[in-house]
Amino acid sequence: MVRANQKQHDITLISNPLSLETALYAKGKDAIVVSTNDDVSAEVIHKLADLGIKYITTRSVAVDHIDRETAGSRNIKLANVPSFSAEAVAEYSVLLALSLNRKIIPTVNNSREFDFRVDQHVGFNFSGRTVGIIGLGNIGQAVAAIYKAMGCRVIGHDIKFPAHLHGIEEKDLNEIFEESDLISLHLPLSDSSRHIINQQSLSKMKKGVMLINTCSGKLINTNDLLRALRNGKIGYLALDGYEFERGLFFEDRRKDGVKDPMLEELLSLPNVIISPHQAFLTKEGLQEVANLTIKNLDNWQAGKCSGKACVCADSCQKASLNA
Repeated sequence: MVRANQKQHDITLISNPLSLETALYAKGKDAIVVSTNDDVSAEVIHKLADLGIKYITTRSVAVDHIDRETAGSRNIKLANVPSFSAEAVAEYSVLLALSLNRKIIPTVNNSREFDFRVDQHVGFNFSGRTVGIIGLGNIGQAVAAIYKAMGCRVIGHDIKFPAHLHGIEEKDLNEIFEESDLISLHLPLSDSSRHIINQQSLSKMKKGVMLINTCSGKLINTNDLLRALRNGKIGYLALDGYEFERGLFFEDRRKDGVKDPMLEELLSLPNVIISPHQAFLTKEGLQEVANLTIKNLDNWQAGKCSGKACVCADSCQKASLNA
C-alpha cells in the first residue's frame, strides 16, 4: 500500500480489524480502507459517519460485508476492486484441481513419514475431460485457457457470454451441471448467485464430480454440500473460502475451544482441500490490489466516479459487479 500510495494520501495503517471498538481509530480521517474480514455493519457505519468518514473502499471484489443501504443513508460513498490478478486466481484454481486429482497433499504427508506407497494415489488424465466454467469474466476466461491447453473440452455459462470467446461451448446452467466432470465457479456473489450450488443443482451433477470454488463461499449451500460429499455425488472438492468464514479466516484459530462443526467435517475429508481465500496471494496480485485501492482514493479525492469500482448505495447499488 505504501509503495502504491507514493505519498499521495495521508494513510495510517492499523493492524486491528475494523469493529465497533476500533472504529475510533478513524477519527480525523475522511476515508477508510477495509477488507472482507472487517465489520462494516450498520452500527459500525453509523459510528464511522459520526466520526466524519465520507468514503469507504474495500480491498476486495466482494462487497457483501458492507451494509450499503446504511452507507447510502449516511452519504458515504463506496468502492471496491472490481477485478484483479486474474492470472493468479486462475492458476491457483487449476492448482487446486490438479492437487485433488493427483492426491498431492496425502502423497506429501505420507512421504514425510517415509511411507512411499503409491497404490492409493491414482489420479486421472485431464485431457479429454469436460470442464464446466460458471462465470466468464477475466478469471473465468483465464481458467478456460489453461484447461483448453491441457486438452479438455471446455463448456461455459455466463449471463453475458463473451462474444469473442473461441473454443468454449456456451451452455445453460443445467447443461453445465449435467455434462461436466469438473465444475469451476468464477462469478460474483449476488441475490441470483447465492447458493447456486445447492441440493437441486447437485442432484443434476455426475456422480464423483470435482467442484472448485475460488469465489465467495456463499455461492455454495454448505449443508447440501456435505450431504453430497457423504453420498459420493461430489468426489473432489476444493474451496478457497467458506460460507461461514467471517471471523475465522485470516486469523490463527488453533486454540479456539469451540470450532465450526461443518468446517471441521469438511477439513477431515481426504478428498477436500480448503484454503483461506488466498488465490490472489502473489506479489503481483497484492501490488495490483494496492494500486487499484489507491486509484479509488485518487478518484474520490478528485470528485470522480470510480467507474466499475463504484458500488455506491444509491444510483449505483443495482449495478452488477464484474468478477
